Order: sequence, then structure tokens, then C-alpha cells
Amino acid sequence: MQHFLTLQDLSAAEFKHLLQSAAQIKANPSDYAQALAGKSVVMLFEKPSLRTRVSFDIGINKLGGHCLYLDQQNGALGVRESVADFAGNISCWADAIVARTFAHSTIEGLAKHGSVPVINALSELYHPCQGLADWLTLSEHFDDLASIKLAYVGDGNNVTHSLMFGAALAGASLVICCPKGHFPDAQMVSQAQAIAAEHGGSIELSSAPSELGQLDAIYTDTWISMGDSTKLSDIETKFMPFQVNAEMMAQTQAQHFMHCLPAHRGEEVTAEVIDGPKSRVLQQAENRMHAQNAVLVKLFESGE
Repeated sequence: MQHFLTLQDLSAAEFKHLLQSAAQIKANPSDYAQALAGKSVVMLFEKPSLRTRVSFDIGINKLGGHCLYLDQQNGALGVRESVADFAGNISCWADAIVARTFAHSTIEGLAKHGSVPVINALSELYHPCQGLADWLTLSEHFDDLASIKLAYVGDGNNVTHSLMFGAALAGASLVICCPKGHFPDAQMVSQAQAIAAEHGGSIELSSAPSELGQLDAIYTDTWISMGDSTKLSDIETKFMPFQVNAEMMAQTQAQHFMHCLPAHRGEEVTAEVIDGPKSRVLQQAENRMHAQNAVLVKLFESGE
């Protein structure tokens, strides 16, 4: 494993190993206190962040490493200075790059032109660190991930892509329920379905929230992604039937609610659900750090 750009690059064994490693790091943090001793990691962020920035910064510190944060006050990567030059220069000093960008091609450029591991901390196509944390969270409630039936409800986006590749690698059952015209990328769905078939899982698409059936967990995200200029008033009528509320939780008998945050109460989810006893959102947020630390440990092991 040279980089961590998307979950679909992993084998099922590698995916499960990262989950197991994250669980071990979470349970025994002192055993990994020097795992990144002497290592420096540069974080390049084009987008604002709470969970990603804090979880990486503190997580790297907990592993004994040093973190340097660079935001892009002068514009996107590649505007003031080429992505290749960013990657080459940072590789002279740092041991890894964590990048949160608008375009996935920027992440790929950093990996291509740099000589150190690159971690995708979010692009418009994928959010693999979130996906890994999501499946770590589910693994803390289910002994067998393949037994899980999960639904993603709302707008198909980068979080959906990573969630479905995780489901495919785990051999779980995932229903992606979106308004027509808002499904995740068709090619990625096809790829995830092929991977799922190899591992006994399934990825299905639906536009009927009332037909979800019995579920173990329901996942949603904001209806309008960061940087999208769409007005809520333009889509609210279309999306409101996909709101996760007490009725949907009861109808599906779901015992777990998930959201990558930030959330908009009263839109994609009601306060009653996200702030209720079945909500796992803070567990997911905490697990971001442990999942990312597992990736960092693996990447530096791979490079030795």
C-alpha cells in the first residue's frame, strides 16, 4: 500500500486489516505512541474542515509524529504553483501528504509527482477516511460486517461512493435510496456491485424510501454538498420524502443512525433522530482519528 486514495484500491483483506488495526490502536493507544516518531506529515487543504483537520492533527501527534497544516489562501492547488511542484517540494521535507481538495485529479497528481505516501482526506469523488471510519463504527456493533443491511438515503455523493466500496469489500448489503437524478456515479456503482458480488454482498439502488424494508442502520448526508451553489428551495420538495425521521427509523426498525457531519437538522434528518439514542454520529467522528491512524501506520510500515 503506497497511497490511500480510494477504498476501491484495496483488497478485502487489506480493508479488514485496516479495520482491525484501527480497533487495536483505539484500544491500546500507548502501544502506538512512537509509531510515527521522527515523521512529519503535511496537510494541504483547499476546503474548510473541522473533523478532518482536528482528527488528523491530533491523531498524528498521538502517534508521535509532527503535523504541518497548509490552507490555500492563494487559491486552489495548481494555480499559484503547479501540483507537480507542490508534490516534489513537499516530498523533499515531509514523510507524507494529507490532501483535502476539490478535484480528485489533484490528489492523483500529488501521488504521481511526489515521492511520499498521499492520503485522500476528501475530494469530489471520494471520502475514503470517512468510509473507513464508518465501517469501523459498524464493526463495533456487529461481529460480522457481512450480516449488515444498511441504507444510504439522500443525495449520492463522494461519501456515498466510499460507503458503497466499503460495503462491497465487507460483503454487506447496501441500498442506496436517492431521488431520481441524484444517484451516485453509475460507473462507480457498477464497479462496487462487481466487488460486492465477489464477497457475497449486494449494492442496490432505489427511489422509494417507503420500500426500504427492514434495516440495521440508516446513513444520510447533507442534500447540498460543500461548494454546491444549489438553493435549498430548489430541491426541498424533491428531497423531503428522503428525510430520516422517527417514522423512517420505526418503519425500517433500524437501530443505528449515521451521518458524516456537518448536519442540517430539519432537512436531511430531524433533531429527534440525530440527537437521539440510536445516533452514532459522535462515534463516527471519534473513529475518524483511529481509522486514519491505522492508515498512517500501514503506509509507513509499507515504506520501510
